[in-house]
Amino acid sequence: MKINDILPLIKKNLSKERYEHSLRVIETAKKLAEIHRVDIDKVELASALHDYSKCEEETYLKQYIIDHNIDSDLLNYNKELWHSHVGAHYAQFTLGISDHSTLNAIKYHTTGRAHMDEIELVVFIADFIEPARKIPGIDIIRDMAKKDLHEAALLIFKASLPYLISLEAIVYPGTIEAYNDLIKLKGDKYL
Repeated sequence: MKINDILPLIKKNLSKERYEHSLRVIETAKKLAEIHRVDIDKVELASALHDYSKCEEETYLKQYIIDHNIDSDLLNYNKELWHSHVGAHYAQFTLGISDHSTLNAIKYHTTGRAHMDEIELVVFIADFIEPARKIPGIDIIRDMAKKDLHEAALLIFKASLPYLISLEAIVYPGTIEAYNDLIKLKGDKYL
């Protein structure tokens, strides 16, 4: 499936704001893919579909997860995480996308996961740093993303985990695992 086939689908399924966000993520991801010599077609496809289910109603997402036997434990965590798993399932079983990295990039773009490959890292980072995002310290992450994908992802976790903790939010275990994995890759002095 090519990007020209996907754009009309996502435009139809998303709000105007979410569609524009997706277009910015696509462009940001393509730039990062060029810099880091990552497969642009896979990155483009995954970033186009990363929020495909974002505008669905909470009840629809919950029922979809139940009906399609998608990690039911996910329902114990913030509903903002649900759309990524539903979107990956839809991409695989409705659109026929079979590439493991593309599907994982869609599925884990909100939480990250341990052992992310470069396609997953690019989409995860692009979603966070796209030009309309106004987050304290974002320019440092944007600069790092041009140099080192692992370090940029680590900076995202260093920014987002304290925020989630300040809200007393339940943190998805895969997010902690992703952070720990990046620290291990870095060779943290506390290991």
